[in-house]
Amino acid sequence: MRVAQVLIDSGLVHLDRPFEYLVPEELDEAAQPGVRVKARFAGRDLAGYVVERSDVAEHTGRLAPLRTVVSPEQVLTPAILEVARRLSRHQAGTVMDVLRLAIPPRHARAEKALPLEPPPLDQTPGGSEDEGGVPPSSLTVPEVWAGYRAGSAWWSRVAGGESPRAAWIAGPSRPPETDWPMALAEAACGALYSGRGSVIVVPDQRDLDRVDAALTEVLGVGQHVRLTADQGPQARYTAWLKVLRGHVRIVVGTRAAAYAPVHDLGLVAWWDDGDDLHQEPRAPYTHVRDVLTARADVAGCALLVGGLAMSTDVAALVDAGRVHLVGGSTPRREAPRVLIAGEGVDEERDGPGARAHIPSSAHRAAAAALTSGPVLIQVPRRGYLPAMSCATCRAPARCPHCQGPLALPAPDRAPECGWCGRSPHGFLCPHCDGDRLRAGIIGARRTAEEIGRSFPGTRVITSGAGDVQVSVDAEPAIVVSTPGAEPVAEGGYAAVLLLDAWASLDRPDLRASEEAVRRWFAASGLARPWSDGGVVVLCGAPSHVTIPAVEALVRWDPQWFAARELAERAELSLPPTTWSAEVQTDRKRIEAIEHGVRAVAPAAQLLGPLPVPGFDQRRRLVVTAPFADGPLVAAALKDVRAGESARKAADLTSVKVGHLTTG
Repeated sequence: MRVAQVLIDSGLVHLDRPFEYLVPEELDEAAQPGVRVKARFAGRDLAGYVVERSDVAEHTGRLAPLRTVVSPEQVLTPAILEVARRLSRHQAGTVMDVLRLAIPPRHARAEKALPLEPPPLDQTPGGSEDEGGVPPSSLTVPEVWAGYRAGSAWWSRVAGGESPRAAWIAGPSRPPETDWPMALAEAACGALYSGRGSVIVVPDQRDLDRVDAALTEVLGVGQHVRLTADQGPQARYTAWLKVLRGHVRIVVGTRAAAYAPVHDLGLVAWWDDGDDLHQEPRAPYTHVRDVLTARADVAGCALLVGGLAMSTDVAALVDAGRVHLVGGSTPRREAPRVLIAGEGVDEERDGPGARAHIPSSAHRAAAAALTSGPVLIQVPRRGYLPAMSCATCRAPARCPHCQGPLALPAPDRAPECGWCGRSPHGFLCPHCDGDRLRAGIIGARRTAEEIGRSFPGTRVITSGAGDVQVSVDAEPAIVVSTPGAEPVAEGGYAAVLLLDAWASLDRPDLRASEEAVRRWFAASGLARPWSDGGVVVLCGAPSHVTIPAVEALVRWDPQWFAARELAERAELSLPPTTWSAEVQTDRKRIEAIEHGVRAVAPAAQLLGPLPVPGFDQRRRLVVTAPFADGPLVAAALKDVRAGESARKAADLTSVKVGHLTTG
């Protein structure tokens, strides 16, 4: 008997397991493990994957036959299947939830157009010595890695076929030949010297372009592929097939590349762990960190997580000894000089100007810097006036219809609600009966207007959502950007102004300070070093208290900040020092969830429930537990979801493991 174990894409949690099917004789050769098939299930033909073949069926009844083999391409590799199973258990999700993210939709034309066999080995760089590769004893550590503490040792071990794991704090103000994109490219090259492949994941398209260019420079054309979800169906599937069929062994891309089926995987790396673009917004809500860590565990390969700053999640890995630190000891003069507007004699000399939106000290720094190069101004919010308040009592201005925040989209427009889009006729403050509005937060467009009037005749360039600039030349100019959209300046920025620091620090989020540090370091790292006159001015930081995030920037010590933040989280049993999950469910099911969690993990804590905005019956519950109990709680939450699925309940419970915000 020819039997196939098939994972069916049913979309139902309680059916998250393989089902046995009879393989017809005409499909016996094609229906191999890993291929896409169609099978009859609950009266419908559903897609699925063959995960195993056997000669004996466990089911004692009659088996339904497979309907067809969609393609003989074995797209589901054993390694990716194992990763999907681990992630589904960790995230209280299903294996098919993961596989829908891991394997792109089939494109028949791409399958036919791409040769089945990879290029000859003598055309592929790296490999073993017998295959034309370079023996490890003759390798020279690249300059970019030799400049970091423990960098030479880490790279040499990767090039020698070992699998070290590192958290790398990149240095700021580096020239292109020693900047972080080149470091990632050289890391992949080191793995290739040992005959192994690499997966490199970056947050966005701008970072992808930089690493792509560095890989081309180091390896030559055609030795790697780009893989993103934004590629067209044929281009994405062609790139993915090149990896599956062994045409290339290095993949760089956004989070879609994290599952690329690289042969002989030797290195997984990702940049800027704290960027929220690494977080999958669809079930099972995995983070690139979870995916690549699981891949490193399954493949036994090297791991590298890099950034100018360090997230608390990475700090927890370092603290637990799961990864070792590389870099992190930047000499102070190699980083830009950092000034805090309003400190020292600024208040006495400038008066109210020391606390303006663009303080006098920042204005002077920009004026001096414009004589030698461009100036970057980072504004926390895009738009014109993204938030407004009462001019009398300073209370936030709210829409009278839905209580959403009022904003001014343009100078010639009336205030509009950020939620419902309505423009109220007149404004009356419910707190003090004031009828005048003032700016609460000044956006990038208004800032560009203000700075343009302050420096007449100077180019003003804006970069933000919908119009992101990749780079600027070394000529004097003012660049106004939102976080994450800062263009790279040729030779570095002469000055960087970080405006409205309070807006970044005051967000009602557990990670507000951590995110502020990440954004500030990302922008400040584009400035010239202190030795070349580079200066950073932080504006709008509260001066009446000592703020660790501000101190970390002044000292240029992201490792100190991450370790301090992690220690404080440990005292309060907050993530990432504890297992956590955010659960959204119908209010009638909360008692059943609490009972199920308490039954398997008495030490677990349940916070809430709180109402979910916009849903009358929906409630939000946060579950925290010791890490040892995490798998048990995840399994209990999955059992709850499976029971709802089996009963065909409406408004199913959603579970996001590892997420906890206070906002």
